[in-house]
Amino acid sequence: MRILLKNGKIYDGTGAAPVTGDILVEDEKIAAVGQGLEEKADEVIDLEGLSISSGFFDAHSHNDWFAIKKEPLKYFEPFIRQGITSFITGNCGLSAVGFSEKSPYVDKVGAGLFGYRGDTTGVYPTVKSFFEAVDRKNPCNEAIIVGHCTARTSVAGWDNRPLTEDERKEMLSLLEQGLQEGACGLSLGMMYLPGRFAGVPETRDVALLAEKYNRPLTVHPRAESAVSLDYPLLGRPHILRALDELVEMSKGTHMKLQYSHAIFVGRSTFKCKDELHAILDKLKAEGIDAQFDIYNETLGVSVITVFLPNWFQALSPKEKRKPWNQLKFTIMGAITMKLLGFGWKDIEIAYIGPGYEKYEGKTVYQIAKEEGKSCFDTYLDLCEMSDFKGRVNMGPYSTPEIISWQSKRDDVLYMTDAWVEEFGKQNPAIYDCFPKFIRASLRGEGDTMPRTIRKMTGGVADRFSIPQRGYVKPGYFADLTVFDEAEMKAGVPDQSKPFGIKRVFINGKQVLCGDVLDKEALKTSGQAMRSA
Repeated sequence: MRILLKNGKIYDGTGAAPVTGDILVEDEKIAAVGQGLEEKADEVIDLEGLSISSGFFDAHSHNDWFAIKKEPLKYFEPFIRQGITSFITGNCGLSAVGFSEKSPYVDKVGAGLFGYRGDTTGVYPTVKSFFEAVDRKNPCNEAIIVGHCTARTSVAGWDNRPLTEDERKEMLSLLEQGLQEGACGLSLGMMYLPGRFAGVPETRDVALLAEKYNRPLTVHPRAESAVSLDYPLLGRPHILRALDELVEMSKGTHMKLQYSHAIFVGRSTFKCKDELHAILDKLKAEGIDAQFDIYNETLGVSVITVFLPNWFQALSPKEKRKPWNQLKFTIMGAITMKLLGFGWKDIEIAYIGPGYEKYEGKTVYQIAKEEGKSCFDTYLDLCEMSDFKGRVNMGPYSTPEIISWQSKRDDVLYMTDAWVEEFGKQNPAIYDCFPKFIRASLRGEGDTMPRTIRKMTGGVADRFSIPQRGYVKPGYFADLTVFDEAEMKAGVPDQSKPFGIKRVFINGKQVLCGDVLDKEALKTSGQAMRSA
């Protein structure tokens, strides 16, 4: 099949200025790029007035867990509609691969946030088996990182202790096997089980392994707020202490350190932004290839128990309702929220459970006002209604000004860190995160257009050593996104839908034209992306 795309404004992924020209697609790959191409083609598409780039890369994703669903399209559709064709998955230490199939702890893989449950096509402990499961059996292209949490769970479950020497060797062997089978990096999740139990000696072992294979180590730090549960209350902001830990871990190496989702949780944390980036700059000056990634959202997704202290969660339902425990919780909660710079108006309910849909999309403050209760009582009620398993969208995690400033840096990549939930209000990043980056560029609020496109295409492919992807070049796979810059600039964001995306091609197959998805093509359009 030969498709000739004519007269498009081509952003080639290098960061160079765009040129108007033609692209010839032959089967899965780009056969030619130039001006005035007169090649024979089965289909000719005129793109006059439109722009085209390599398909967008989501640089930080957890869609490895959804690529193995029996019916994966619904989990990928909103991403395709915003122009995304490829994913770097396995982040935050929580990969779907990197464990022994004989481990007694397979049910704990995913730290409770994800896991092998529901309608998956199977269980895939290795990178090799995962790639075989998704290659040409999935809508989008999948690269995968191997997670430290997954490998540690495999050898020691969620035990809060140092690993034995034998466990350490087995964990590192699982991680190395993944790299040898084509994984594009390793990841740490220092907030998640059991990553939070690992000290610097253990994480340094993981860092040295990533350095050995010249692959990035992506890191969800131990804290992303000025105050957290992981450090003593007084003194240096916790987000910076967490970064100090990464500095110690990477000292003396030349590793590729990828700081995941550079957010500043709570208004009190905004003051840390300059020092955080100064530390990353200092690391680069010392020979460490440090980068970071961001999404174009000011809120994030969290569990409903985010403000419940561990001691309170451990109480029985009866004990939780005792006046003294209620008072203690109320006082500690008020102090915590004050220190963080959050309020009840900042916590939006995303999901409580069946029968509680009326709360979705409302803040705790709104619900309390409607029901004539205190915010603390309302919050505790909602936690109990959800069996302490509910979901919230909350912020601020950043500001438009911070996102604008970060998006212009040379060392940033763009991502969504989002996935489709089965129920409730969705993370808005699944709908229009990447169009918002382009919109900001066109309105003078973000980076230049060539650099913006690079940070969601070629820059990601280079960072994770993904061959023949991310660029509009002959011989490269024909992942292509066509968009209308005028519509992008005038687009209204945060409407639970994308804007400005006109066509999407994945490995030479046109899978989106206007609003219409080719569901048949999407059954086999995606490929496994092995790092090289």
